[in-house]
Amino acid sequence: MVAPQDDHETPARTLVIGCGNLLRGDDAAGPVLIRRLRDRRTHPGVDCVDAGTGGVDVVALMRGRDHVVLVDACCSGGETGAIYEVPGEELERVLPPEGINLHAVRWDHALALGHWLLKKEYPRRVTVFLVEAKAFEPGAGLSPSVDRAVDELVDVVSEAIAG
Repeated sequence: MVAPQDDHETPARTLVIGCGNLLRGDDAAGPVLIRRLRDRRTHPGVDCVDAGTGGVDVVALMRGRDHVVLVDACCSGGETGAIYEVPGEELERVLPPEGINLHAVRWDHALALGHWLLKKEYPRRVTVFLVEAKAFEPGAGLSPSVDRAVDELVDVVSEAIAG
């Protein structure tokens, strides 16, 4: 996990979290988005974090934030590069059917765990953006459709955190 970009003690009220594995093709959509947002340097007061694949880390990162934007790749059978926006409240009460195993917590499980655990410190607003992925081969880069979608999503996320 890469630490927030700001060096202040109090976390920014808004947090963008990119989830995924940089070494597995389109699964890198979230971390690549974080890097592209940081390159713009136009988001003062916003922390941008590459959370990798550490779902439990997402819970700690969300604590006390007003707005959390989470970005990850998905495989829903849609067109490669499609972008889906999912309100956090649709996901924050969904726990895995077998319960929570801290070694297998994904970010979607982290939303449910965070809602339960953080209570009043849970973000007032959570927005999830998913990019339909195609390939997850080790060592591969983003497929062209996902690369274009991540560029588009940089603008979408920038608008979401500005408003």
